[in-house]
Amino acid sequence: MSATVQSLGGALPLAGEAPAQRDLALGFALHVEAWARADGAPAEVLPALRDAALRLTLASAQGHVCLPLAALTEESENPAEAGGAEAVASLRAKLLASGVVAEAAPALPPGAHPLVLDGGDRLYLRRHFDLENRLAGRLRGLARPAALADAAALRERVGALLDKLFPPRDDGLPDGQKLAVAQALLSRLMVISGGPGTGKTTTVAALLGCLLTVEPALRIALAAPTGKAAARMLEALRARAAGLPPRLRGKLPEAAHTVHRLLGVTPEPGRFRHHAGNPLAVDVLVVDEASMLDLALAARLFDAVPSGARVILLGDKDQLAAVEAGAVFADLSARRLLRPTTAAALETLAGMAAEAPLAAGSGPVPALADCVAWLSESRRFSRDSGIGRLAADINQGEGERALLWLRANEDDAVRWLEDAATQPAAATLARLEAGYVPYLETLKQTLAGEADVTALFAAFDRFRVLAALHEGPRGLAALNAHLARWLRAALGGHAQDRGAASPWYPGRPVIVLRNDGLLGLYNGDVGLCLPDADGALAVHFPAAGGGFRSVAPLRLPAHDTAFALTVHKSQGSEFEEVALLLPARPSPVLSRELLYTGVTRAARKLQLMGAGPVFAAACAQPTRRWSGLAARLEEQGASS
Repeated sequence: MSATVQSLGGALPLAGEAPAQRDLALGFALHVEAWARADGAPAEVLPALRDAALRLTLASAQGHVCLPLAALTEESENPAEAGGAEAVASLRAKLLASGVVAEAAPALPPGAHPLVLDGGDRLYLRRHFDLENRLAGRLRGLARPAALADAAALRERVGALLDKLFPPRDDGLPDGQKLAVAQALLSRLMVISGGPGTGKTTTVAALLGCLLTVEPALRIALAAPTGKAAARMLEALRARAAGLPPRLRGKLPEAAHTVHRLLGVTPEPGRFRHHAGNPLAVDVLVVDEASMLDLALAARLFDAVPSGARVILLGDKDQLAAVEAGAVFADLSARRLLRPTTAAALETLAGMAAEAPLAAGSGPVPALADCVAWLSESRRFSRDSGIGRLAADINQGEGERALLWLRANEDDAVRWLEDAATQPAAATLARLEAGYVPYLETLKQTLAGEADVTALFAAFDRFRVLAALHEGPRGLAALNAHLARWLRAALGGHAQDRGAASPWYPGRPVIVLRNDGLLGLYNGDVGLCLPDADGALAVHFPAAGGGFRSVAPLRLPAHDTAFALTVHKSQGSEFEEVALLLPARPSPVLSRELLYTGVTRAARKLQLMGAGPVFAAACAQPTRRWSGLAARLEEQGASS
């Protein structure tokens, strides 16, 4: 076996990098090989089986749900087996001859098959195939017209509210938000994708108002993958609902939950209180930041949705996918297609024409036709200025053009600092420290009794440092260590902490890394360390009903300092100002989606520090995650 395995994201050495992943992949591959040998598999198929199992496991660790056989043959070390349809057919035959690879079917029976091969020559771990197949079935069941979906009847009941919330535009163009609301009224499943400021929450507020007009007793649940995203969603929904009549505002949900909290965490990993046998007590489920849903969590969430309920997924298809395997939201929102009959119904309901790309007689109707809307017009920033312009260039892969503009420093909203050194330059560190000066001053006031915890959280949430990587001198750990030293030194005599040997000190921000249902703390929750009335340090977290609650440091689940966050951890958050530090060299992790996600966490100002070639290389490197969810959706339709 070669010392290097070619992964889909580049070469992944079997020694020196990701030892845990390497060991798991090798162990699984050897186990599968031994399993096949014990079952009497022909000796000539075992090397191909072992190699496929190894590469598939490594690909799964990188977020892929499956691995196309074409990718395996392209990377083959045997020239006779490399590339082309014949090589794929030969590998398929060998894998199926091993006896431990099952051919996919919509209802795959239980059996001793750790791997699955579908009709599109995609190789799966059995667990991932089962999850994908199950999710596709639930999605297909939801992707049907809603009850009371007659457009003319709906127009009679909600037309006045729709017209009030979305008056005619001055430019005469169709209102994408109004059309999205109308589209969601007609279907039990709605996937709404849009960048920051495109009005996803405004759209949902209007949609919920219309639904409550038709059915006042609806049970509505709001959820997001992280506590921060859930809190932001609830706050934004309350603000956007100001235009609704008071009787409707009073029926909106008063809380939003993490997906884990909504499903009900149990002591058994991966098990929840709510599932297909004990579904959620909801009629409408709204999930924000759905791009963060991995395959396993999405499957379990949709398992728990009761028959007849509506589901609205909100997200940004251009953002980073989940850390775990899968890119569910990107898969679901990849195409926006309407049947001509649906387009006609939208015109009746919304009073404006909608595009209808599907022509009559154009072939099979895609599974999610009528269920996807894209919002593209940002109210927060335009495409040709500041953060909006930079985000658009990144999405289009125009790294060199964006870099020329960045280096000119023509826009006060976006500042570029050329810093190509392995260690962050002094000017870079000075900018990071300067971003936290308002927090430092508010912290001093809080410790002196001149400001409260609410003001301190507001000061902290104004600015954040984002990193692309965990390790290295420009990574998360090093940045947090530097900023912790800076804050402790800057506090001086304003507070006594527990000494340099202790990680705990006043003002230390922490982020929770693991769910703890007993404490009511969840992955992504952020708290601030402060002394209580007796001088003992405690970590304060925002409470669900308002105010704050404190937790002793020793009781916290796994956590980390949170002056700096990885871009992944920042998803679902928004800060007035962001400083994004790029690594010194290009990395498979530093992708177009990561840059876009980091840049769009900033609402008003962005500081970028790095080397120009590294920035340009990231813009040219889109993330690709292999998945067969679209194929599973079409199969579910064919078998229903």
